[in-house]
Amino acid sequence: MAKDADKAAAKAKAAQDKVKAVRAKKKTPAQQKQLKAATAASTAAKKAAAQAKAAATEAKTQLATIESENKLATKVAKAVAKEEAAIAKKLSAAEKKKAAAKAKKDAAKAKKKAAAEKKKAAAAAKKAAAAERKKAAAAKKKAAAKAKKAAAKAKAAAKKTKKAPGRPKKAASEKKSPGRPKKAASEKKSPGRPKKATTVKKRPGRPKKATTAKGPGRPKKAAAGKRGPGRPPKRA
Repeated sequence: MAKDADKAAAKAKAAQDKVKAVRAKKKTPAQQKQLKAATAASTAAKKAAAQAKAAATEAKTQLATIESENKLATKVAKAVAKEEAAIAKKLSAAEKKKAAAKAKKDAAKAKKKAAAEKKKAAAAAKKAAAAERKKAAAAKKKAAAKAKKAAAKAKAAAKKTKKAPGRPKKAASEKKSPGRPKKAASEKKSPGRPKKATTVKKRPGRPKKATTAKGPGRPKKAAAGKRGPGRPPKRA
């Protein structure tokens, strides 16, 4: 479209140039006719150029519109894709949440079932243990009764047969020896170490310091203009 417009503009310019060239020369009837034809051609060329320009502008406008529509379509497509992704993400999160809830529910169910099984097993074990204890107690009781019966039978048999005389008792003279004689009072424990006399006093130790007066020390400073003690007075 733009190329056609340029072509038309060039054609119009050429026609105008031709008209100008004809107008510059002296006009004979033939020239006048030629000028008229050239003017008509120039006008037609101008019109064609204007139409081509308008067509080019229209085409440009249409192109801009198409580009704008394309941009808008791209933008809309992007927005739709973004929204779809967000929805998919949301759905995925919801599904994930649902799956987690289901897993939690299944775990709780399995835990409950395991607890019930454990309880059942414990009850069965308790019942079996009780039965075993009962059985053992019955066996023990039976054995005790049997032993008691046997003991009574043995006692009755022993009563019938007289007891053997056994070992004779020891004579009084054969009894235990009197043992070691007690110590005499004189042989008793020694009185031990005598106690210290109360008259023995502690050693005197180091003598105390004499309470003599302190030394004179350093003499005091003389007053201003005077000499200190032990120094002769200044000569007059």
